[in-house]
Amino acid sequence: MHKSQPSLIQALLQAREAALGFFRPLLNQYELTEQQWRVIRILSQPRRDELESHQLAEQACILRPSLTGVLVRLERDGLVRRWKPASDRRRLCVSLTAKGVALFEEMSSEMTRLYKDIQRQFGAENFRTLMRLLQDLGKIDPAMPGGRSA
Repeated sequence: MHKSQPSLIQALLQAREAALGFFRPLLNQYELTEQQWRVIRILSQPRRDELESHQLAEQACILRPSLTGVLVRLERDGLVRRWKPASDRRRLCVSLTAKGVALFEEMSSEMTRLYKDIQRQFGAENFRTLMRLLQDLGKIDPAMPGGRSA
């Protein structure tokens, strides 16, 4: 890598830290980690009564061994439920408890306000463009050097 070329990873990490700066005080207030909030948020989405743990790990961008620790703490706090279906004991399913749903609902309006603060400071059009570009970046295939995935 040439010295004057900006680092993509460094820029993404700096942007992540800037964005999380908006959310950390609220997460700290509720004694949640960012990873715990991601799990709660994903499980609270419509038509997501439950997810298998490997699906949850993928969607939350959390390595499976790390997700295990996150889920243990969330289950200890009564926010999620983990179980193995009788039909296939190899699967591990996860869902929010009523307490987890209530916590998500309690935090949602403040989270929405924080997203709006980011959009206001960054600009709504910039925010939409950034989200589109990040979604496009997330679709590229590292196994395809020099090309774009379909």
